[in-house]
Amino acid sequence: MHIVVVEDDERLGGSIKRALEQLTYTVMWLRDGNAALEALRQREADLVLLDLGLPSMDGIEVLREARRAGIRTPILVTTARDTVQHRVQGLDAGADDYLAKPFHLDELAARIRSLCRRSQGLADNVLRAGAISMDVSRLEVRRDGQRVELTRREFALTQVLMERVGRIVRRDAIERSIYGAESDVGPNALEVLIHALRRKLGVEVIRTVRGFGYMIPADGA
Repeated sequence: MHIVVVEDDERLGGSIKRALEQLTYTVMWLRDGNAALEALRQREADLVLLDLGLPSMDGIEVLREARRAGIRTPILVTTARDTVQHRVQGLDAGADDYLAKPFHLDELAARIRSLCRRSQGLADNVLRAGAISMDVSRLEVRRDGQRVELTRREFALTQVLMERVGRIVRRDAIERSIYGAESDVGPNALEVLIHALRRKLGVEVIRTVRGFGYMIPADGA
């Protein structure tokens, strides 16, 4: 999952970015409202963590503009504005959830998982396809009930495909989710990653759709 963090506080923004990356998310960190709105317009995020007190454009206005434009990306507001009036204002402007500062990173991670489940119509954190199961909250992938050890990027790739089981995921969407804005990624990096993951999960699990991308069939084979 590719998360855009919009936070102008250097220390807090860096802490959130590092914590989310340790949970295998790909993170883009932005520091002002105009950049946040542009990222939403470009559909660069699966989820946005949005501070309200931002330079150039207030977070509430970012919310309103995004929702007026028909953008449905889940948005979790993180802010020190913790009165009932502020919470109501944020939710009415289009926020999907509201988390007051200061917050514990474990609660932030739980809120993110909850929004992910809601956006995908899931009742829990477990994704399944045939013999493959993935528990997002525990960072576990199993094949036939046996745990499979994956690297951070292998886990991220599995999650991208498992969240869209039965559907083709375009190559550029996969690369954006896994690598974000990294510039040192080789042209064949995704193929190498796919090959490594097939060795662990089974060659038949990930199907190549030439000219488009990859998919995990609904039956896992």
